[in-house]
Amino acid sequence: MRRRSLFLLPLLWPAEAALAQPAASPASPAPAASPAPAAGEAAAPVAAEAATLSGGRAYTPADFARFAPRNAYDMLVQVPGFAIDQGDTERRGLGQATANVLVNGERLSAKSTDLQTELRRISAANVTRIEIVDGATLDVPGLSGQVANIVTASRGLSGNFVWRPQIRARRTPFRWSNGEASVNFGLGGFDIGISLRNDAQRNGNAGPEIVFTPDGTIIDRRDEVLSYDIDQPRLAATLRRTFGDGSILNANGAVGLYHLTTREDSLRSGPGQPDRVRILQEREREHNYELGGDYEFGLGGGRLKLIGLHRFEHSPYSQVVTQSYADASPTTGQRFTQVADEAETIARGEYRWRAGGADWQASLEGALNRLDIDNRLFDLNAGGGFVPVPFPGAAATVEERRAEAALSYGRPLSPELSLQASVGGEYSQLVQEGAAERISRTFYRPKGFLSLAWRPRSGLDVSARLERQVGQLNFFDFVASANISAGSTNSGNADLVPPQSWDAELQATRSLGPWGTATARLYGRLISDIVDIIPIGTTGQSPGNLDQASVYGLQWTSTFNFDPAGWRGARLDLNLQFQKTRLDDPLTGLSRPINENMTRNIEVNFRQDVPSTDWAYGGGFTQSRQSALFRLDERWQFLDTPGSLGLFVEHKNVMGLTLRAAVDNLLDTNEQFSRIFYQGRRTGPIRFTEDRDRYYGPVFTLTISGTI
Repeated sequence: MRRRSLFLLPLLWPAEAALAQPAASPASPAPAASPAPAAGEAAAPVAAEAATLSGGRAYTPADFARFAPRNAYDMLVQVPGFAIDQGDTERRGLGQATANVLVNGERLSAKSTDLQTELRRISAANVTRIEIVDGATLDVPGLSGQVANIVTASRGLSGNFVWRPQIRARRTPFRWSNGEASVNFGLGGFDIGISLRNDAQRNGNAGPEIVFTPDGTIIDRRDEVLSYDIDQPRLAATLRRTFGDGSILNANGAVGLYHLTTREDSLRSGPGQPDRVRILQEREREHNYELGGDYEFGLGGGRLKLIGLHRFEHSPYSQVVTQSYADASPTTGQRFTQVADEAETIARGEYRWRAGGADWQASLEGALNRLDIDNRLFDLNAGGGFVPVPFPGAAATVEERRAEAALSYGRPLSPELSLQASVGGEYSQLVQEGAAERISRTFYRPKGFLSLAWRPRSGLDVSARLERQVGQLNFFDFVASANISAGSTNSGNADLVPPQSWDAELQATRSLGPWGTATARLYGRLISDIVDIIPIGTTGQSPGNLDQASVYGLQWTSTFNFDPAGWRGARLDLNLQFQKTRLDDPLTGLSRPINENMTRNIEVNFRQDVPSTDWAYGGGFTQSRQSALFRLDERWQFLDTPGSLGLFVEHKNVMGLTLRAAVDNLLDTNEQFSRIFYQGRRTGPIRFTEDRDRYYGPVFTLTISGTI
């Protein structure tokens, strides 16, 4: 379920910042194949002239030799101007492709394993080439803009591993268990891959929190220490076979755990109040699994692919807050528990054929999604035990039966212009069963897209897309819930309507020759029935639908090579995104941003592979901002100021291993948080403000990677 509390979200981004490779960004011309640099020669940049492949560009393993990659992910992140897009990973069902990475021309059919993990399973030795093409030119409906196709070939037993021990300067235990290993081999005509990964995190911070009234009077001082530990081991396997008649079988399976343990200790004092010790503890012990696969074969002049998938999560979660007092006051406390079982079963068929100079595909998908959830709330009594309190609408079963059909069409309109279009619809039946009632609702929604890819001249690619999307509801919004660490509750809302939107984007990629590449993307969304926090009765609030909202943004991604200026092996990667959102506040009627929506994201990374050596060094800066969260009686916002600066040094051959030492957060970025409380609704005067500034210090990470 991956539930995260209000106070813990900012801890996640700095944990992996020190691990980040120099950024890549969408869509770039690729170089022609080149031999690995000889001893004493400078490594050539990954840029230069493109090898044409159906209007795209191809990179070979020789183009990445200077980086000593261990797997397909290590190679892909070094493609100039290309940024990996995971696609819509939260949606239920499979639908059409959204991630901008293919393997052997096929989308990945697994859902609960992220794209990075899938790519790290593929040993660099098994990568034949990486093709960068415009999605509208492919026979994979749903893709637009620049797409990477990783072409692989089985070459016997291979594998790779990486270990990422990490320590933070303050209050955080040594992280020793973050790492992964994978092996690939052939057996009986099958290509088999097995991987084990643990994306562990050991985070923490400490610092003061001040509570003050509008006139600046301090009414409470808090000295707080937070620890945040996650382990999520996952064992996964894939199986692939191509038969003599051209049919292809893929199967995958995975089992995993998600273990979260959190503790926050807060020493509190203020005028007219006894000294207090407040302790917050959170715990989740999820287990999950997924089984899936697909089989593709020739049929009637075309190709039919049958896809099946089933996944399940069992997620027991608890949150406990206790507060003890220095005087004779009795200890107070609350406990919130949640047990959630989520299941999804998908069956999908795709039939594609070629006729009239065009690629056609007809698809039909059915999905059954189910959430069984039981939320409970308890108060600490005078005897030290937790007793249940009434919590209406907090237990239910939510089930969705969904079907989707689409017909897609794609063809070149000229040597420079290609078209891809899709038209379809979605049927959804939502059923909620609680203690006292059963609610059933049915929706029919049209969907589809029109995409164009234009190459007016060599080195310039332009794409445009217009799409009608149907969103999906979060089943957890249907039931009442609580966040006792924040002191807030939400009423359940069984009347939610799935949002819909018109999405448009325009993207252009320009080759800068040996200097690199640059991509600019403009996009916008007009959303109807967006889900936000709405009033329930005179004092309650819950997720609900608003009439409309809008999103507009600009993204710039580029790679600049400094070889032409005489600085051999050096490159600068930029990934900049700026976004503005708008909706009409349900309480005030005034315009404001969408809750907790990204407003800007800045990534700047530099790397130099020192010529004629195995050394590389560099650094990066990241800064992210998001809009505030507006409840009906509160407003809060997180900040990371000024941002995270990190440096690294890397040696690519230490007894056959790659060693990378990195230090992050050199600018002493703290986790800052501000929350405003109002008298009654947010339209009333301010009661008081909480202002937090927590320090976590530098982060040191050692990455050791090698080949099996």
